[in-house]
Amino acid sequence: MRIGILILFLIAGLAGGPASAAEDTGATQGARTAPTDAAKEPAPPPSVTVIGAKDAHGILGREVRSAANEDMGRVVDAIVDREGNVRAAVIDFGGFLGVGSRKIVVDWGALRFGGVANKRDSITLELTKAQVSAAPEYKEDAPVIVLGAAGRLQPWDFDH
Repeated sequence: MRIGILILFLIAGLAGGPASAAEDTGATQGARTAPTDAAKEPAPPPSVTVIGAKDAHGILGREVRSAANEDMGRVVDAIVDREGNVRAAVIDFGGFLGVGSRKIVVDWGALRFGGVANKRDSITLELTKAQVSAAPEYKEDAPVIVLGAAGRLQPWDFDH
């Protein structure tokens, strides 16, 4: 009979029954109820900004041309710093139909977006084709060399 009662208490303790509830401290009970209290509070509403359809456009894949209307390639990526500020654009430059092209990085301030009312419009780069041709190729996980318009490039502080 004693063995049967002992087994009953062990089963009740493992199942979290009355034996474990009696030993529970107030701190443990508070920890168990905290998530349900937080779940009852509604999340604050997100902020909303409305941008007119004519005021904002995507740039990935957008054609880039020089001020002299030379084909400079297409935007394939954007480079941001640790604070999330856009610092540069990666352009797939040169080649024909993607063959022989290379990626170069140009300063965001050297790009002009004034005439990009629709997907067919291009971005203007304030550099010549000869200047961009001389730029080193962009490689991930290597220091980024950013080509900028004369007098506009700002130093980029980074940890080595």
